[in-house]
Amino acid sequence: MESIWIAVFALLGVAIGSFLNVCIDRLPAHQSLVFPASHCTSCQRRISLKDLIPVFSYLWLRGRCRYCQAPIPKRLLWVEIGNGAILAFLYWHYGFGVEMAIVAFYFCLFLVILVIDFEHHLILNKVVYPSIIVALALSIFLPKLEVVPSVASAAAGGAIGLGLFLLIAVVSRGGMGWGDVKMAALIGLVTGFPLILVALLLAVVLGGLVAWILIILKVRSRKQSIPFGPFLALATMVTLLWGSNILNWYLGFF
Repeated sequence: MESIWIAVFALLGVAIGSFLNVCIDRLPAHQSLVFPASHCTSCQRRISLKDLIPVFSYLWLRGRCRYCQAPIPKRLLWVEIGNGAILAFLYWHYGFGVEMAIVAFYFCLFLVILVIDFEHHLILNKVVYPSIIVALALSIFLPKLEVVPSVASAAAGGAIGLGLFLLIAVVSRGGMGWGDVKMAALIGLVTGFPLILVALLLAVVLGGLVAWILIILKVRSRKQSIPFGPFLALATMVTLLWGSNILNWYLGFF
């Protein structure tokens, strides 16, 4: 029975992933999430319902528009599959309940931020600001849940994230974007104190490691910037799941 529910949540995650792709495509372009209906960006033909089945339609069409044969971005497929895997894992990890729903919401949110920043080097205010309000509301109304920090913890985490990255942005003179500063504040509200420190440290380590690998492989030069939002998003996901364990493991050395 457990495996059936895991499969159900995997399918639900795939379906939600299809909507996340709409957000990723339209939010940076300042377009409505509802209108116009889904269409091919090359030939502008409206996509029929049979071609909107997540994952299956992409594979059936072999990654091309039915009408003009223009390639469909592979990202659509990977976001759907990835989000399906995320929801299946979160159900396995938490079981069905409020905690799973909250963490699933945050994972979907940070997946959208990750992909948009990776593709456009943008962290959108229209995504971050409403998310800050949601994180604050959860801390006020659901502070007893393990995955939700108390108001004091969330406020401290938000202030630390904002303060540290604001200082870095000022000192670096453009080396860090203001979107990263706002996202750090959001992460602090989501994780609380002291887990904000875990999230930021993980992001720095992961970002630095990837940057050096790309430089060694000569994929990028030292002067080329790499968006930091994806690393912040990934680090926050890890922190939401295992932040306390990571912190306790680290403190165990002292």
